[in-house]
Amino acid sequence: MLENYAIEAGVPNPLGATFDGNGVNFAVFSRHASQVTLCLFNEGGQETHLIAMPERDGHVWHGYIPGMGPGQQYGFRVHGPFAPEEGHRFNPYKLLIDPYAKRLTGQPIWNDALYGYVHGEDDLSFDTRDSAPYMPRSIVTDPSFSWGADAAPRVPMDETVFYEAHVKGLTATHPGVEAPGTYQGMASPAILDHLVKLGVTTVELLPTQAFVDDRFLVERGLRNYWGYMTYGFFAPEPRYMSNGSIAEFQQMVARYHSAGIEVILDVVYNHTAEGSELGPTLAFRGLDNASYYRLAEDKRYYINDAGCGNSLDFDNPFTLRMVMDSLRYWVEVMHVDGFRFDLCSSLGRTDGVFNRDGPFFRAIRQDPVLNRVKLIAEPWDLGPDGYQLGAYQAPFGEWNDKFRDDTRRFWRGDAGMVAAMAGRLSGSAPQFDHDGRAATASVNFITAHDGFTLRDLVSYREKHNEANGEDNRDGHSGNHSDNFGVEGDTHDPDILAARRRRRRNLITTLMLSQGTPLLLAGDEIGNSQGGNNNTYCQDSEIGWVHWADRDDKFLAFCQKAIAFRKAHPVLRQRRFLHSKPRYIDGASDLFWRRTNGAPMRQSDWDNPDNKIIVAEMRMASGTPAYIPREAALLVVLNVGDATEITPPPHAHAHWVRLFDTAQPDPMVADGATNASTPIDANCVVVFELQPDPEGQDHAP
Repeated sequence: MLENYAIEAGVPNPLGATFDGNGVNFAVFSRHASQVTLCLFNEGGQETHLIAMPERDGHVWHGYIPGMGPGQQYGFRVHGPFAPEEGHRFNPYKLLIDPYAKRLTGQPIWNDALYGYVHGEDDLSFDTRDSAPYMPRSIVTDPSFSWGADAAPRVPMDETVFYEAHVKGLTATHPGVEAPGTYQGMASPAILDHLVKLGVTTVELLPTQAFVDDRFLVERGLRNYWGYMTYGFFAPEPRYMSNGSIAEFQQMVARYHSAGIEVILDVVYNHTAEGSELGPTLAFRGLDNASYYRLAEDKRYYINDAGCGNSLDFDNPFTLRMVMDSLRYWVEVMHVDGFRFDLCSSLGRTDGVFNRDGPFFRAIRQDPVLNRVKLIAEPWDLGPDGYQLGAYQAPFGEWNDKFRDDTRRFWRGDAGMVAAMAGRLSGSAPQFDHDGRAATASVNFITAHDGFTLRDLVSYREKHNEANGEDNRDGHSGNHSDNFGVEGDTHDPDILAARRRRRRNLITTLMLSQGTPLLLAGDEIGNSQGGNNNTYCQDSEIGWVHWADRDDKFLAFCQKAIAFRKAHPVLRQRRFLHSKPRYIDGASDLFWRRTNGAPMRQSDWDNPDNKIIVAEMRMASGTPAYIPREAALLVVLNVGDATEITPPPHAHAHWVRLFDTAQPDPMVADGATNASTPIDANCVVVFELQPDPEGQDHAP
């Protein structure tokens, strides 16, 4: 079956399989290997050739095969010591994917042969079964694509509205989508039309780099729906392709750009799908375990700051290089507009300690390709001192979970939340106002993939994850949610009305807050997951967006709330509001008021029964003249009873109510007032300061 194949020396750069029009150059890193063998396969998956890589330049093994072209399937077998106590787990019986593979044939098929040790015994044993029949193959790819006039929308952060979506989840049940569950479906006119009308600017896709379905999930009849088990950092996930071509992904991005919408990727560089020492050997473990992973003092074991069995070692230059090469590939070749980094604190660990100026952050901040795209950190991991909200430097933004929790608790009516909610409304300055960072660095969200949907947040007090097969032990228990007296669905009109009002208040608060808002896909149409707050394994009706149950009234409300934010520069400033006087008029850029218009007193902030926030906002002190501006907004968040508000008087100007979540149509303009005006219970109201028409004066 196996025969000789002509191979030349080739070159050590770039890493991966590179087609140059005449042949393919192969280059792969392994510092501790004694031999690297290139394995070639036919389209049927049969191994046809074993070719020793002829050259080694430093720690890069390479060779060139003339006449070979795109479509060739391949993998590697790597010889070296199998000495787990020393950190080495080489096993040439295990076929390995190329870490730089741009395309894969599919997912691993779970079998005991995938393990480098004898599965069922301890990890010091050595398994001699061939894993090739169960492994996907890497595929030589020509990634060139006719982009035409494609141009990145380059939406500034102060104009950005993120929309977190799942390729399959968003498209699986939509009646107007062809090829649902694919990149093609994600770029369908029906989806693009919905997003454009909604007003979002930037779609953040859950993992689309090739990932694995965990064995324990497959054995339960479940799948890794979210995709946070990456093993191919350059390859688009094959299950989302309709014809197997990476051009499908590129075409998706091009269509989003044509619609003026950015595409950013949720990426998982903190760990790989190989898991702990008891996991399979798919790529990195078999190529050079001691180089790619952070190992414990006893090198048989792994550091596990990600909670998934292993952590990549960013102190190793080749690991860091792989990640940087991967990021640049997705920007330069696939044209994506940025990244959200899962468990980003893990990427910043140097010698195990979080370092905000560590190798990864230094590399990305100086990189001329990457420092111009959107970079968003999930600012924590599970390791020591892993929670680092606010610790990052520009150009990173950060998911702000304190915004999520404080906003939920405020609107649930928890005592003593006025001061915390005021801080979130004004941009979480204690966390983010340092090192010249903009107020937009706080990525504010109420809901995300990990947790309740917005509708479930107001319908369930407890999580209901029984379908996950873990006896409801998985997922967060502290959700700061409410059910208004009935757990789950109800036909009670009063409860339904209260839930609708709460959803409107939450979305409006998100859009009125300084920072950058993020919506969870489906929240705008009232999507429910039946109380499941951990749908990581639910590639099913539970995890998908239910378009048949679309709440068109709430969709229209969300469209108006987003449009209101976009229309008012005061709500989306780069500079922080610190209640400083402005040079232009001496007025304070932020003023906290009581309901009678007087300044807030310390006793008001400390009062646990206070249920109302009244914030008078202007463009921040120091805002240059070229920034669009408006006079002032008066934002009222009332989680208490109906009351009256007395707006502060202004000479030659009056206040007009522009937005009110208590009204069927929130965008109202009910006339000028500087007098006391009624405010409904449990609502958000926004007034705008407008100049008096000539000859009128509402000031006392």
